[in-house]
Amino acid sequence: MTSDEALMLEFQRGSRAAFEELFARYSGPLYGFFRRRLNRQERAEDLVQETFLALISATSRYEPRSLVRTYLYGIALNLLAAERRKRARYKDAAVPDSAAEPSAEDPSDAVLWVRQALDRLEAGDREVLMLREYEQLSYAEIAQLLRLPVNTVRSRLFRARMALKESLQPEPEMNPKGQVKARSAAVAIRPQTAAESEA
Repeated sequence: MTSDEALMLEFQRGSRAAFEELFARYSGPLYGFFRRRLNRQERAEDLVQETFLALISATSRYEPRSLVRTYLYGIALNLLAAERRKRARYKDAAVPDSAAEPSAEDPSDAVLWVRQALDRLEAGDREVLMLREYEQLSYAEIAQLLRLPVNTVRSRLFRARMALKESLQPEPEMNPKGQVKARSAAVAIRPQTAAESEA
């Protein structure tokens, strides 16, 4: 399979097929990236298109020393930041995210529980966690995207995982006899593996 970087270089030389392959590889993951952060299907679709339009505009400036994946997520993060600034300016007139558009799927209690727990994390910690867990970026890629030292990424990720784990701890319930019993946890937070430590 041709690497993303080779495809990007082919696209720089005018190959439409190379661009179509990059679009096929990344339109889905980028849609998920925007959808999880904005909770609005139509806007997420628009921002995927805007990401690829920005890629087309910046093609001549791409240098193969950075991964195409990191390059695309960098564009996506910039577009997301601009979207959030725009929404903050029109906050009073706009419909809040949570009421903007119901999800196509009927979210289970566990999914809503995780979403609420993620919302309670500090913004920087949440972004690091989402880039790692949902976008599957390496520590080095996250560090490059967020312009942070790798050790800061590691510590934020650890802090976010611990806060999320604490937030998702089962709450005690009372059984009919008035005794406390633990509610079963619907979600498990996976511990960091040795391989991840190396990533």
